[in-house]
Amino acid sequence: MMGRLIAQNRAFAGALALFAALFVTYNLLHPRGFSSAVFVQNANEAVAIAFVAMAQTVPVLMRGLDLSVGAVMTLSACVASYLLTGSGLEISMGILAVLATGTAFGLMNGLIVVHGRLQPIIATLATGAIAIGLALILRPQPGGNVDGDLSWAMTNTVWDLADTYGIAGGGEAWWIRPFADIPMPLVLLFGVALLVWLPFKRTVTGRTVYAIGSAEGAAYVSGLPINRAKLAAFTLAGFFSACAGLYLALQTSTGNADTVQAGAYTLNSIAAVVLGGTALAGGIGGAIASIIGALILRVISFYFRILDIEPLLQPLIEGLVLLLAVSAGAWRTFAVKNRLELFR
Repeated sequence: MMGRLIAQNRAFAGALALFAALFVTYNLLHPRGFSSAVFVQNANEAVAIAFVAMAQTVPVLMRGLDLSVGAVMTLSACVASYLLTGSGLEISMGILAVLATGTAFGLMNGLIVVHGRLQPIIATLATGAIAIGLALILRPQPGGNVDGDLSWAMTNTVWDLADTYGIAGGGEAWWIRPFADIPMPLVLLFGVALLVWLPFKRTVTGRTVYAIGSAEGAAYVSGLPINRAKLAAFTLAGFFSACAGLYLALQTSTGNADTVQAGAYTLNSIAAVVLGGTALAGGIGGAIASIIGALILRVISFYFRILDIEPLLQPLIEGLVLLLAVSAGAWRTFAVKNRLELFR
């Protein structure tokens, strides 16, 4: 049973094994080893790219690319830098406004693709430029104010969350102690994946997203809701991008309309998707797999610190990893094409 499951998910199993090997080796080489502080730091550095990778996954499953995910993340972070302060109610409303911002951009992408009949790569290139333009208007210079307690609680451990807000006697309750050292960034990341992605994947709309990537013509003939699935896919991508921007604001306590950062996150999201085992040809993979791909990318960057790699060489290494990741996805596509040519 287990062997069959692994065989059906070879790409994901390979990505998981690669991540485990890289992460264990990294911690063995790290001077502080497997410590809670190192784990929290690693989690903080990985969550934003993981959310953006989740955002990129949904269009890729339909054989599309969303080039606006990094820009929408940046815009959401800039919006958050204005709204995540004040009373508890004001902060809650601010969080909803940030998530609504990214979701609205995703819906706009879907409407343009479905009703404007533009290729996703063209539509999202344009909307990404709009998002960056709005971010620059909001934050021509880095700045803003994010509630300090919220920022601390969400970027540290479960115990710090409980202690900050007086939950379970400040984290001293017996039932919270087993989870006390778990980084809150991972709780947020996998919480969103479990509460949003997995239920969506099991709906008719979610299954239609996979069907579109496998064979859109066959999905249409079968009577599946093609347009609804495309709208939902891009809207969900916008939501995940907003989650990335929201967390980035919590982590940095500021908003920064950094165009270079937005482009880097977009490109790395594609690499993370492919590293996680989601096929660029569509129909295979998922957001959980892309999280693993994002973690692989981040662990590689962690090695730069402990191996003291020259800063000038780091972009070269990251570029090679990205090229290999995208080439691996393209190779799987070519292999499928070659097998189909045998039956012509």
